[in-house]
Amino acid sequence: MNGERNVPRLVSSGWGDELHAGLERDAGVLRIVCPFVKEPVLSDLLDRHSPEDVVLVTRFRLADFCAGVSDVAALRRVLAAGGRVRGVRGLHAKVYVFGTARAAVTSANLTSRGIGGNHEFGCVSEDAGFVGACRGYFDELWHLAGADLDAKQLDAWEAQVDAVLNAGGRPSAEFELADYGAEVAAGLVDPAGDVGEGIEGGFAESRQSFVKFFGEGSNRVARSFPVFDEVDRSGCHWACSYPARKRPRAVWEGDTLFAGRLVKSPADTLIFGRMLGRAHVPGRDEATESEIAHRSWKEQWRNYIRVHRAEFVAGEMRNGVSLNALMDALGSDAFRSTQRNARAGNGRNTNPRKAYMQQPAVLLTDEAAAWLTTRLEASFTLHGRIPADALDRLDWPAAR
Repeated sequence: MNGERNVPRLVSSGWGDELHAGLERDAGVLRIVCPFVKEPVLSDLLDRHSPEDVVLVTRFRLADFCAGVSDVAALRRVLAAGGRVRGVRGLHAKVYVFGTARAAVTSANLTSRGIGGNHEFGCVSEDAGFVGACRGYFDELWHLAGADLDAKQLDAWEAQVDAVLNAGGRPSAEFELADYGAEVAAGLVDPAGDVGEGIEGGFAESRQSFVKFFGEGSNRVARSFPVFDEVDRSGCHWACSYPARKRPRAVWEGDTLFAGRLVKSPADTLIFGRMLGRAHVPGRDEATESEIAHRSWKEQWRNYIRVHRAEFVAGEMRNGVSLNALMDALGSDAFRSTQRNARAGNGRNTNPRKAYMQQPAVLLTDEAAAWLTTRLEASFTLHGRIPADALDRLDWPAAR
């Protein structure tokens, strides 16, 4: 039996439960090596278990915060708890050491997808040699990771990230953001980092997803209409416009907005791209007079949800994904409102085709967001994306 206890236990699911179990076993010093850390996941661990101390080695690449794959707020949460944070460039490892009792080595980042959505694999053990080896790896990396992060540095980074996001996350501006992590010798880190998760992770971490409509029933475009021309016309590479009479309060920071253009012959809405949204801030997120002069229709659509990380399918509108097909496939499970009504059984509207009439956007269910994501990514694979350098040449606002 003792021999079995010393064998690392292989784990392929339930990493959130494993992290909580580790802290229940020993809530002493929590040592974390992890490239991407999201504040809600970290706060859940700290609030439920109150470890004596928290020390974190992560990435200080500001573009990761712009992409939404990691949170400035998560680092701030560690500092607020009296913990310490250091950064390493190209970090890929994920190691969790719970006091002196248990350790885990895994592919799972400290994100909602990492602990509960993705297929992750690793091992957990209470063997003293295994725990000691993980502690030794952490200590060596910590020693090489430079100075501790402080609140003043974090404030400066947050200001830089906000400036880029408030200006729409222009590709060239994001590319110029610095990486403040320490250089560590090859062998301890992977220079490539989590490239794949850095691209998709921001969308995967969204708490809500919407279809934002462009165009009206009276001005539907042909399916042959170029997607790039719609992006240029609408300015949706940096902001989605909402009616002047009502502020868009429903969108939260980091939500996904799928861009949908009304088309004709036959009538449909085709999803041609997606973006990460910012919560609306009165005063900041309103069309200026110069922006209205550039796009006169913004006089009636002057409220903004600023967006970043925008990506659009290349070619014509016909390359997008049909909203009609989504509603045919999922029925009342297409939108949150119709799903809620159907489950309540109260006789209210459960027809998705009536749920979004005259609305600037509609809130998707998790099932619909997953359905749409799969098909939009297939369209990206088949038709490609509008190149970042082409988007970079469009108009972009000054940060506010």
